[in-house]
Amino acid sequence: MIVFLVFASDPDPLQDFCVVVDDSRIRVFVNEKFCKDPNLTTADDFYFTGLNIPRNTSNPIGSVATLITADIYPGLNTLGIAFARIDFAPNGLNPPHTHPRASEILIVLEGTLYAGFVTSNPNNRLITKVLYPGDAFVFPIGLIHFQLNIGNTSAVAFATFSSQNPGRINIANAVVGSTPPLSIDVLTKAFQVDKDVILDLQAQF
Repeated sequence: MIVFLVFASDPDPLQDFCVVVDDSRIRVFVNEKFCKDPNLTTADDFYFTGLNIPRNTSNPIGSVATLITADIYPGLNTLGIAFARIDFAPNGLNPPHTHPRASEILIVLEGTLYAGFVTSNPNNRLITKVLYPGDAFVFPIGLIHFQLNIGNTSAVAFATFSSQNPGRINIANAVVGSTPPLSIDVLTKAFQVDKDVILDLQAQF
């Protein structure tokens, strides 16, 4: 019997940090990024501002997630972390999605969120909690999860991820909004619904 072990996490860094610099003349190249000379780094390379600014939630789902990764915050490179600000309009939804490469910790700053995740097969058990300011909730790596603003005011939460590139797969977009579309036969059998229902869902995308 052959056993394969798979480790799905960011590699351990081999130096203190690798601040991203857009300069192909640099010889150190880590995580597909060129590293700034450590002796030339400053506090500004590890500093980020603007998380206090409300985002525009006037969209069909009433929420917006602003993901901060090494692409816009150079000091995060090789540290195995990323974070996000999530803004919710009243009744706004951060729709069911997964992060294939990271676990997530959500911390509520303002408002009241109904949050949860679904365990893997065979049980697909729904685990949920109503969260208030100061509350935190963890979403294990790869599991489908969501947050819904159930309060009468806007809500704000911060999320941190255990990968510098957590990835995101919106379930609805992936299943009924893929390009090119999934076969109608596949979707009607998977959801056990009429063809017209699938066509109507696909039309939304």
